[in-house]
Amino acid sequence: MNALVIVVIIVVILAVVGLALSARIVKQYEQGVHFRLGRVLGVRQPGLTFIVPLIDTLRRVSLRIVTMPIQSQGIITRDNVSVDVSAVAYYRVVDVQKSVIAIENVAAAIDQIAQTTLRKVVGQHTLDETLSETDRINVSIREILDGQTAEWGVVVTLVELKDIQLPDSMKRAMARQAEAEREKRAKIIAAEGESLAADALGVASDVMMAHPLALQLRNLQTLVELGVDKNSTVVFPAPLMSTIGELEAFLARENARATAATPPLDPAANGSPVAAGH
Repeated sequence: MNALVIVVIIVVILAVVGLALSARIVKQYEQGVHFRLGRVLGVRQPGLTFIVPLIDTLRRVSLRIVTMPIQSQGIITRDNVSVDVSAVAYYRVVDVQKSVIAIENVAAAIDQIAQTTLRKVVGQHTLDETLSETDRINVSIREILDGQTAEWGVVVTLVELKDIQLPDSMKRAMARQAEAEREKRAKIIAAEGESLAADALGVASDVMMAHPLALQLRNLQTLVELGVDKNSTVVFPAPLMSTIGELEAFLARENARATAATPPLDPAANGSPVAAGH
């Protein structure tokens, strides 16, 4: 009886140990590649799964997107400018069986091919294109990487240039170029303003020639503006003197015209005006 109990206990212990050795848990973001004696039997989905101890192995592969920084690369652009360019790549495994069988280390392989692709693509562009057309360069690098990694069951989702380091001499040259460009735009804008102002002054002079008093009103407005600061300086513009003369002549003509239009008085009629026709 005692021997039977001992045998049962041993069997239970062995069963528990075997169950513990054969049980595997695959997480939600993973899939497992099942090997038996070195041959692939299939892919295990997330959850609790069992394998034969000492015979089977289960290789777990993450399906999450991996962020991989691409180290800074010393690159000579097409116009012979030396720059240091770093980038970042995002990829994920879509076929776990290929990612385990087709290549030994997916992360290391993508890192190396990303560095060489970055040097190749950036080296085909000039410095100005590298600085201004980063979106097109990113797409080119991603397409090349995606074509290489498709056989490994990996998809490169995104590649972005992260930093572009220029030599100090090139930075100073670009600063001088930008300053010269800003000065050119400033001179052009100033010249356009002078042209518009000259056109406006020409129109204003035509109006003043048609209406002489407009010039005098403008002179009076200038005098008002000069007297805003409560200064004691009195300014008499030269055209004002001629205006006063013209105003006196105008008043004299108006008085003469009024005198000529007034009828003479009849002394016999006690100062009554003489009727016309008598």
